[in-house]
Amino acid sequence: MVLPGFAQSKLSKAEKAVLASLDTKYEQYAEIAHQIWNYAELGYQEEQSSQLLQKTLTDAGFSVEAGVAGIPTAFVASYGSGEPVVGLLAEFDALPGMSQAAIPKRAVIEEGKSGHACGHHLFGTGSVAAAIAVKGWLEETKTPGTIRLYGTPAEEGGAGKVYMVREGLFDDVDAVLHWHPGSQNSASARSSLANKSAKFRFYGNSAHSAAAPDKGRSALDGIEAMNMMVNMMREHVSAESRIHYVITKGGDAPNIVPGFAESFYYVRHPEMQEVRDMFERVVKAAEGAALGTGTRMEYEVIHGIYNVLPNETLSEIMYQNIQTVGGVSYDEEEKTFAEQIQKTYDSDATLASANQVQPYAVSNRGTGGSTDVGDVSWMAPTAGMSSATWVPGTYAHSWQAVAAGGTSIGHKGMMVAAKTLTLTAIDIFQKPEVTETAREELMQKRGDDFAYNSLLGDREPPLDYRK
Repeated sequence: MVLPGFAQSKLSKAEKAVLASLDTKYEQYAEIAHQIWNYAELGYQEEQSSQLLQKTLTDAGFSVEAGVAGIPTAFVASYGSGEPVVGLLAEFDALPGMSQAAIPKRAVIEEGKSGHACGHHLFGTGSVAAAIAVKGWLEETKTPGTIRLYGTPAEEGGAGKVYMVREGLFDDVDAVLHWHPGSQNSASARSSLANKSAKFRFYGNSAHSAAAPDKGRSALDGIEAMNMMVNMMREHVSAESRIHYVITKGGDAPNIVPGFAESFYYVRHPEMQEVRDMFERVVKAAEGAALGTGTRMEYEVIHGIYNVLPNETLSEIMYQNIQTVGGVSYDEEEKTFAEQIQKTYDSDATLASANQVQPYAVSNRGTGGSTDVGDVSWMAPTAGMSSATWVPGTYAHSWQAVAAGGTSIGHKGMMVAAKTLTLTAIDIFQKPEVTETAREELMQKRGDDFAYNSLLGDREPPLDYRK
């Protein structure tokens, strides 16, 4: 559907001015993004990154409430008053062990250090840039409404947004806009996989592995038995299911029967109820493994997130705006960098695709990854996009993504997102009735019997999950 009044048209003088203001601040936002790229702070530990974004917003005239939802690095920045309320999401956490220099070959800066392999330094900064640009437009045009920036920590396995949803911070929002770094420009209405994770901890009895093995009970045996049973489960779950794990602690030395061992599990599926059911089967496997190995097991749910509920009403508006903005053009230096980095992986993607916008598509059943944007999308109409912050063909959570994200290639893609978010928010403020259509779509997709119950239950934010 194409909403009346939203056919692609020439930008107004005020809209051109707001895009021009973003261009003039390119260097400022590139520097902020690069600072956060250097900080590379893990989930719930993003003190410097969060403070930098908060200060940027405060200096621009936003009121900022910090430490919301029991999370020290979470914040909400607001400007304006009344309706509609348009929310922008901003992430800023890094990934462990992904240290990489901003060059087109593998080069670890510091062994074991984290890195922005998912581009959240760009995500947070680009959304802040959009929020400030929208504020300027609201002031200039004297348009009523509220622009709100949500600083959302720990997307990578920490589910920061879920606690903010649970706290009711999105209850009065009319539309939520977000974006994500990627290797192409797209604004389709797509879902994602629901996801639940937990750390399974087994406790046994330590003993000398040779002199007194009969006195020991191996916690590692418990882990291995659990893993074996879960792996047999794979034959008896739906084809769309995903289960993956790592052993985070297996013991200290071969001649010591491990008294403690831990495994970290993810369970995913396009439907959140299927995730609930599969997760309980994984727990049963863990209980059986403990019983069979004479160990004790306990588990801690780390995160649980819904699948994204795409909103076509808002997504179509966003798609029209990304077409207006266009993609990323490389200069000669960037082209050379991109050509060199493409040699490090197999891909049919052309460099020219960074300057193209992918066709609009609708997918209400998720594939691929997961995001805590999912919970937000069930509470407020939500639309998202991606822009070419990485060299075409690059996949997320790779050193290639870290490298490009630390260069002007990443910064240019970030500004594509900032401009698209800005124009989409302006469209909503100009025609606030669109939020009624978006809300009706949300209510229809949720169903009359929907009641929000987070997949992570009533646990407190796992502020130490990365420590």
